[in-house]
Order: sequence, then structure tokens, then C-alpha cells
Amino acid sequence: MRELAGILLMAPAEGAEAGEGGFGMQQIIMFGAIFLVFYLFMIRPQMKKQKEAKKFKESLVNGTKIITIGGIHGKILEVKENVVVIETEGGNRLKLEKTAISKEFAAEEIEKK
Repeated sequence: MRELAGILLMAPAEGAEAGEGGFGMQQIIMFGAIFLVFYLFMIRPQMKKQKEAKKFKESLVNGTKIITIGGIHGKILEVKENVVVIETEGGNRLKLEKTAISKEFAAEEIEKK
């Protein structure tokens, strides 16, 4: 069993000596291409979404209607550095972290449903 493992591990090295010198370079190029695709389709769009979310949370002002991550609808009454006070239906007030705000409430969303 060990002999078979040794032969399999040595096979690429023997092939490389026999004239397949580009084998290692092909692997490097393939890994580079995989990383490039991963970056373009996974990392870059996620970074763009994070920038937009940060920009939205920094631009919150009094009177904006919002929806929290938990699904609570409300209107912003007060904006502080990291905290927002919102008013919900019935006149209740909630103090939330800015990170708990998901998106701005739009009347068009109700019409779609």
C-alpha cells in the first residue's frame, strides 16, 4: 500500500522531468483564474452592498420611514451617533441600533404585494 502511495506521489515529479515543465505553471494560472472569478462574482458585489448599506445608515434623517431587520415598521423621530429612536403604530417609541435598520419603507412595496 505504501509503495502505491509513493508511486502516485512521485508520478507528477517524474512526468515533469520527462518534459512537462508547464504543468506547475498551468496549476498556478488555473488557481489565479479561480480566484479572479471568485473575486468578481462573490467578494466585489458583497463589498458594494456593504458600502451601500453603510451609506444608507449614515444618511438617516428624522421623518424617514424604515423597516428593521426584525420586520418592525416605524418612522424615525431622533437620530444619534449609533442609536435611532423610532415611532411605531400606536405611538410606541423604540430605541434601536442603526445596524438593526434594514431598509427604507416605500409605498410601492405595499402595492407589489
